[in-house]
Amino acid sequence: MKQFADMFRAVDRTTSTKARIAALVAYLESASEQDKLWCAALFTGRRPKRAVNATEIRTWAAEAAGIPLWLFEDTYHVVGDLAETVAHLLPTPTQSLSTDTLTSAIEGLQAITGQEPEVRKAWVLDQWDRLDAAGRFVFNKLLTGGFRIGISQKNMGKALAQLTGQDEAAVAHRLMGAWTPENTTFEALLLGESAADAASKPYPFYLAYALEDALEDLGPVSDWQAEYKWDGIRGQLISRAGEVFVWSRGEELVTERYPELVAVGEALPEGVVLDGEIICHDGERPLSFGLLQKRIGRKSVGKKLLAEAPVKMIAYDLLEWEGRDLRGAPLAERRALLEALVRNTAHQGLLLSERLPAQSWDDLVEHRNQSREARAEGLMLKRLDAPYHVGRKKGDMWKWKVAPLSIDAVLIYAMRGHGRRANLYTDYTFAVWKGDELVPFAKAYSGLTDAEFKQVDRFVKQNTLERFGPVRSVTPELVFELHFEGIARSTRHKSGVALRFPRMHRWRQDKPAQEANTYEDLMAVLAAYGG
Repeated sequence: MKQFADMFRAVDRTTSTKARIAALVAYLESASEQDKLWCAALFTGRRPKRAVNATEIRTWAAEAAGIPLWLFEDTYHVVGDLAETVAHLLPTPTQSLSTDTLTSAIEGLQAITGQEPEVRKAWVLDQWDRLDAAGRFVFNKLLTGGFRIGISQKNMGKALAQLTGQDEAAVAHRLMGAWTPENTTFEALLLGESAADAASKPYPFYLAYALEDALEDLGPVSDWQAEYKWDGIRGQLISRAGEVFVWSRGEELVTERYPELVAVGEALPEGVVLDGEIICHDGERPLSFGLLQKRIGRKSVGKKLLAEAPVKMIAYDLLEWEGRDLRGAPLAERRALLEALVRNTAHQGLLLSERLPAQSWDDLVEHRNQSREARAEGLMLKRLDAPYHVGRKKGDMWKWKVAPLSIDAVLIYAMRGHGRRANLYTDYTFAVWKGDELVPFAKAYSGLTDAEFKQVDRFVKQNTLERFGPVRSVTPELVFELHFEGIARSTRHKSGVALRFPRMHRWRQDKPAQEANTYEDLMAVLAAYGG
């Protein structure tokens, strides 16, 4: 555990990706096989089930520190990280420091999962009393599941590739799928011949950067394939060994949530893997992302929801055909096979991502301008002679999104942020005018500079009207231009709408609150672009 804590602290203290990977490799070189496996699991999202909840951690830590809970909560709001707050406030250990390994600490967590609160509390307090500050910090991260310290799955793959001497793409593929430290070993996962052959295993997704260069710099338009960028969930549909599997881009197996796609998979030939977009679709055109959100997170879907939010897959690419990995073949070859596959399958739940015709870049500009009318977010540009890469790569695929929607709104509530912004009010609620009343409709916490956040923080503290726990209502004076990618009707919000990816584009210091947009303006945007 000390080794893991030392590595964790080294990674947390640097912003250099190279240094982080070096620290990770150094740890992996000295750790046991099982600790290496758990390390890989933790940094690829395979964390053990939480044994205690945040309320219990805060309550037990306050008791152990001998302080009232309100003081702990105030401290937490300033620090912004629960694991760090607990590590700072706990008293000096009274027992000999622990010699547990990472694996034994996780096994201890698993052993108390589901036990009575008194059993879990006694075990957690004992662990805290046998760890120094660094060890407590990392142990608390295990308790809370918060491992966001700059080690992505891609970084983990790079470190493991260095450790094992393998190609990064091969390691990235081995790390995909439904493995856990309980159902495999480090050798089987990273070095076994059949590690990448499991029927359910998806391929690493190829991801695009936003287009920043001039279109003319991309060369002739004939070298590219243009498609709409659909607003759904990126996924892979797998048909292998008589079974069907559906994976999300977040590497979550979601087969049971989309029975319509299981039916599609059953109609596909053996040895096929499709990359595409999971969207709600009525058979004529895509429906709003808000409908799809009703199905996200549900393990089972009832008949009513199946009827209200019917799902289809828009196929982008063919990654495997007749059991053969096609990712190294040029897109033009994969596309020809994909078109034939969709045509021959002829299933209502499987659609082909349309290739947009273009004789010039101006034609694609026009397609992009019309993308919202098609209920798309913009265009995807894909080089026809390119392979299917692993992860985010520049050069062969670009996302070219349409300009965001915008509205000017008034700041009415503020809450403290987290992490380095824990002592600043940076999370805001915005409203528009409905007559003389301000109607809240969106929350946003990104888009301003550090200097602007500090200015707004001063305003919030000097112009607080009421306090509701961590939230402050403020004098309605500040106006911000909000950008968002989409808008939809919502029964969950009092305003009746929900925004997709709202963020602050600029602080309208030139505009008084009375000139912010109205509820009627918001409804006009909904009528024009909503679902």
